[in-house]
Amino acid sequence: MQLKRIWGYYFITDKEMSKAGNASDVKNAVEAGVGIVQYRNKNASIKERYKEALILKAICKSSGVYFVINDHMDVALAVDADGIHLGQDDMPYAVARKLLGKDKIIGITVHNVAEALDAESKGADYIGVSPIFTTNTKSDAGAACGVEMIAKIKKVCKLPIVAIGGITLDNAAQVIAAGADSICAISSVVSKENVKAEIGNFQKLFIASN
Repeated sequence: MQLKRIWGYYFITDKEMSKAGNASDVKNAVEAGVGIVQYRNKNASIKERYKEALILKAICKSSGVYFVINDHMDVALAVDADGIHLGQDDMPYAVARKLLGKDKIIGITVHNVAEALDAESKGADYIGVSPIFTTNTKSDAGAACGVEMIAKIKKVCKLPIVAIGGITLDNAAQVIAAGADSICAISSVVSKENVKAEIGNFQKLFIASN
């Protein structure tokens, strides 16, 4: 799939941390100008995920924003999402591509240069480098790789890099300076009262870096 530029804030839902709910958060994210939304809900039933994904997809589609599903191929296929995001222990890329077809987005989480190059060689559309800093948002995130890993990957890999894990407004500038094309800071956004404004603060950092 020929992606539009992945740049700026990358929005991932988190129902447990959200104050207003995923639908409200996604509406605010879209209004804040994000280009891609990832639906992640680890604790819901398949039926609940399906119903919510339909709602969120409609919000994204109306504004031309990419909508991808985290991990769950069944939901991605059922709602005809724009793509899926896979972790290292999820479904193999080749199988996911066969199921989704060539016109869908597949992002892969990586933790080092070798995994980044592997994702690129397989045909991934973008990579999520994680965790940059220590994070409590994802219990199985692993050890922080630091902004240095972004720079190392950027030197040898041409895929867009989405940085995630422990990112805040205080350290986001150094993440962008290291070469991240996009960043996600879940707890710094969805746990706040004004999600749109918080995303806007991150967007300003990207604008200032250009």
